[in-house]
Amino acid sequence: MADETLRGTPGPARPPSPPHDSGEGGAGGEGGEGYARGLGPRQVQMIAIGGAIGTGLFLGAGRAIHQAGPSLVLMYAVAGAVIFAIMRALGELLAYRPVSGSFADYAREFLGPFTGYATGWTYWLMWVVTGMAEVTAAATYLAYWWPQVPQWAAAAGFLVLLLAVNTVSVRIFGEVEFWLSMVKVTAIIGMILVGLAVLLLGVSAAGDTASVTHLWRQGGVFPHGLGRSLLTLQIVMFAYLAVELVGVTAGEARDPRRTLPKAINTLPWRIVLFYVGALTVILCVVPWTVFRPGVSPFVAAFARIGIPFGAGVVNFVVLSAALSSCNSGMYSTGRMLRDLAANGQGPRAFTRLGKRRTPTRGTLASVAVIGIGVWVNYVDPAGAFTYITAFATVAAVWTWGVILAAHIRYRAAVRAGAAAPSWFTAPGGAAASWVALAFLAMVLVLIGIDHDARVSLYGVPLWAVLLVLGHRVLRRRDPAAFARRPHLAPAPAHGRAGGGDGSGGSDHRDGSDDRDDRPDPLSGTPAL
Repeated sequence: MADETLRGTPGPARPPSPPHDSGEGGAGGEGGEGYARGLGPRQVQMIAIGGAIGTGLFLGAGRAIHQAGPSLVLMYAVAGAVIFAIMRALGELLAYRPVSGSFADYAREFLGPFTGYATGWTYWLMWVVTGMAEVTAAATYLAYWWPQVPQWAAAAGFLVLLLAVNTVSVRIFGEVEFWLSMVKVTAIIGMILVGLAVLLLGVSAAGDTASVTHLWRQGGVFPHGLGRSLLTLQIVMFAYLAVELVGVTAGEARDPRRTLPKAINTLPWRIVLFYVGALTVILCVVPWTVFRPGVSPFVAAFARIGIPFGAGVVNFVVLSAALSSCNSGMYSTGRMLRDLAANGQGPRAFTRLGKRRTPTRGTLASVAVIGIGVWVNYVDPAGAFTYITAFATVAAVWTWGVILAAHIRYRAAVRAGAAAPSWFTAPGGAAASWVALAFLAMVLVLIGIDHDARVSLYGVPLWAVLLVLGHRVLRRRDPAAFARRPHLAPAPAHGRAGGGDGSGGSDHRDGSDDRDDRPDPLSGTPAL
């Protein structure tokens, strides 16, 4: 199956998107987009869990604690609730039509072709920039043992290693990501248990000073005021960056109808355990005033507790976290470039799969751009993480905002009888998506206010100009690629009930098209 191009669904003028696939392919089977369904349930679950544990928690939390104090726990909890609303909105769209280019594909259908094009490329850029942040963090953690190794050299070495993992096969990627995530999960649970032992049983010398009162005694819950705490939301939102990655696995999961909803529904306890729980325990063991920017709070806490080799063990864990997130980023960028190319909104060369049914060309191109992060490490190793996380957060806010907007439009289409209802509906419906959109808008305003994070907004006009120029070139080459997309029609009344069997209507397995000639009931509403 070497160099296989993406097969599209017959449409009015061109094959605009991969065919709808129910995801019932067996182990190692082929999905409707040509990918190998090599990701089993345990791998998808661990990708979802591990995606929520990255450098934002381990490296960025040090600066955030210094800025917000104990109120950072509340910031993670509030932001986590919003992230869950975003993921349930995405879950409803995935149940309606599971495809690997999910965010961009739903944007094309419900918000307009240009929005889909802009979302696909912005999501690609988000993961490229995130990859830069992750190799920056990984190189920083490696310096704990080998400070003599240049940070840029360590970052380059990690890039080459992860590139090999991502180009062999999706099964290898899934297995590596499973074990990297397992290291993170096991370690965080261990950290929480050790912290509780210090707090409740007085284990080690740190037990003499550990106290729940650390959460409010040194200046209160908001020691620098509510405003300073809110400014940490840029760092907090970056920590949740990879939660939406489960949507990209839809084309390669063996049973997405079962595994994806389960992965999404377990998000609340992951947030409570890994963020709220871990930070609360650590801040009870060590006063927030001890933490400094650039130092992992987990490493600092274990060093204070005095456990032999504890700091080194934790440093290994956070190194695994950084490599895991970068690994996921490489996986995502290759798939997104292929989706863009298959829809005529990117270079056609990226439509081809390698011999092992992985998007090798897209992954190689993405890694080449991530290599810019190595240069940033060389020029300014101290400021690299701050610059990159701020820019990545802006791109993430756009992506999450598009998911919510597409969900709102999808709900309107269902009410109008123009789209098949989903069997996995989001609690709160469109109202919850509107509230989450308002929160994301507030985050953007706060980024503009924050002196350090504001630099990330400077590149937005340049990126917008590049998107517009690219759009003109691609539209001139293939006008049909930017044609309005029809919805997946509801099942006829005499057929299956819409979504009753989890298919969301006709599954188009034979390439047929259930669309009728009815005008779009949403044609009067603006498309982004």
